[in-house]
Amino acid sequence: MTHTLPELPYALDALNPHLSRQTLEFHHGKHHLNYVNTLNTLIVGTRFEDASLETMICEAEGAIFNNAAQFWNHNFYFDAFAPNPKAAPTGELLKALERDFGSFDAFKEQFTKAAATLFGSGWAWLAKNAEGKLVIVQESNAGNPLRNGLQPLLTCDVWEHAYYIDYQNRRADYIKEFWALVDWAVVEARF
Repeated sequence: MTHTLPELPYALDALNPHLSRQTLEFHHGKHHLNYVNTLNTLIVGTRFEDASLETMICEAEGAIFNNAAQFWNHNFYFDAFAPNPKAAPTGELLKALERDFGSFDAFKEQFTKAAATLFGSGWAWLAKNAEGKLVIVQESNAGNPLRNGLQPLLTCDVWEHAYYIDYQNRRADYIKEFWALVDWAVVEARF
């Protein structure tokens, strides 16, 4: 199986002023593409040659895991954004956020803290466990909650390549702008 880089569900300049065209050109068009191309090279002749990304995330180690997870993580990350997003959750997702975090604002505060305090590079995730409880998870490097039996709902990429062009070393400013892009209709559908 040959993996291909999916098109973004919006134009490269559609997320301005929160994420610039240049950031998306580099983040999606170079970093994300490199994970896809590297994965395609690594899986040839292995038991993962025809495996799904989810199988590789849960079963592979080393470079195959890293590139499969980064490919999946980036697809998931980019797909949650919209130029005119639904700004807040409603319905069952909102009820679950209120139940597990106290309020939507309390959830955002805890998620923001998780993204801001992750040491080095990685991802902050909102995920659902087998019992239906929502949890916030920090994952270093290519980490993905699927590996721990969790269902991912939302992620924030805190590798520097996600924000350095627009925000330099100001991760907190990037995370603040991240919330303006999240399309809660997408997250509700994942829930």
